[in-house]
Amino acid sequence: MSTEAASMDTLRDQVDRSLRAFVDRQLPAMGSEELEPLRLAASELLAGGKRLRPAFCYWGWRGAGGAELPEIFTAAASLELLQASALVHDDVMDRSDLRRGMPSAHRRFEKIHAEAGWQGAPEQFGVGAAILLGNLLLIWSGEMWRTSGLPPASLAAAQPVHDHMRTELMCGQYLDLLEQAHGENTFESALRVALYKSGKYSVEQPLRLGLVLAAGERLPWMDELCTTFGTRVGIAFQLRDDILGVFGDPARTGKPAGDDLREGKRTMLVARALAAASPQQAAAVRRLLGDPGLDDEGVAVLRGVIEDTGALRECEELITDYLGEALACLDKAPLTPEARAALAELAVAATSRKT
Repeated sequence: MSTEAASMDTLRDQVDRSLRAFVDRQLPAMGSEELEPLRLAASELLAGGKRLRPAFCYWGWRGAGGAELPEIFTAAASLELLQASALVHDDVMDRSDLRRGMPSAHRRFEKIHAEAGWQGAPEQFGVGAAILLGNLLLIWSGEMWRTSGLPPASLAAAQPVHDHMRTELMCGQYLDLLEQAHGENTFESALRVALYKSGKYSVEQPLRLGLVLAAGERLPWMDELCTTFGTRVGIAFQLRDDILGVFGDPARTGKPAGDDLREGKRTMLVARALAAASPQQAAAVRRLLGDPGLDDEGVAVLRGVIEDTGALRECEELITDYLGEALACLDKAPLTPEARAALAELAVAATSRKT
């Protein structure tokens, strides 16, 4: 195992430990037995994930000269709470049944209501409880960030970045809803959604947070690195997600095959396919995309259109191009050698996930 790989494993362990400790500290405030399903749902949701956002934050910190302190792991781990909040709300908006191979939060609460025989509609209860869970995780993310133990001056310097990142995420969620409502989309409009909803807060802003936390100020070279490296890795990351959402192995993705197609997601991959489709192919996409009852045959038809139009090949080529540009810009930034190597490895890991 490489030195960098060993460091990534250590980072994941530290982030997991920080998250468990933080959630455990919330127990006194959630002492009521009736709140146990809420705490359990939060704990199980936080148990999974690739920890990419904390990793980019941590290596930004190390890249700007920050020492390996327990407090940076806590601050970086708070980004997982933000991610968990976004996932819960995203599943509600997309009406997703599964998350990481388990029932999504709103389905979980819906089942609790149905099995208990409570009054009202189980689905409405499930959605309401999931929204509250997502809000709770969002509140916790801010609390964990503020109480991480890092110097107040460092947190104050990075706070505008932290605030802007959360605003971008919420704007991205709205743009995603808008994109689905409009129906037709272009690659450029899908790219804009991907940047705001995923790319910026997955790579660019976590990296910027770490850099500013360590330096105590926001320097021009940091913005240049984060915009160039972060944006390109972020786009490539989302393109890989688009591909996995259509062609991914359910055992790896934790969601049924072709689930993004049933949800009607207007991704960059779909936009590329529609732009190059024949009238017959375009009609098939418009007829099948977003059908919640889409069967395996329908999934196969849409996959065929995406492959036959060259959209899959083009998106794979774009991932390679964006990754190459991102890696090239690392050499120009005044980072520590260890951080430069780790960020390169992270970029490859984020964009080369297998289907």
